[in-house]
Amino acid sequence: MSDLRIPAAGVTPQQRPAEAGGAGDKGGFETAMKEAIEKVGGIQGEVENAINALVSGGDVTQAVIAMEKADMSFQMMVEVRNRLLNAYEEIMRMQV
Repeated sequence: MSDLRIPAAGVTPQQRPAEAGGAGDKGGFETAMKEAIEKVGGIQGEVENAINALVSGGDVTQAVIAMEKADMSFQMMVEVRNRLLNAYEEIMRMQV
């Protein structure tokens, strides 16, 4: 009986949102996490460019700002990961 689906009144199957993690899911959680990780990687790439520029006589403040920005974004990513793990552990402790 678990495969029995009752469509919502007045909503055709094409109008319903895609299943979680489905191929049609454009704004899902997985996509958001991948984009966030790519942004952190991009920021770390900016640090490498700033350090290379510093070695060749570039601006010290730009390198320091880029390093701090990368550090803060990495710390934020780690904190989000920690919160997600805590939420997962809390859900796993729930009794059904």
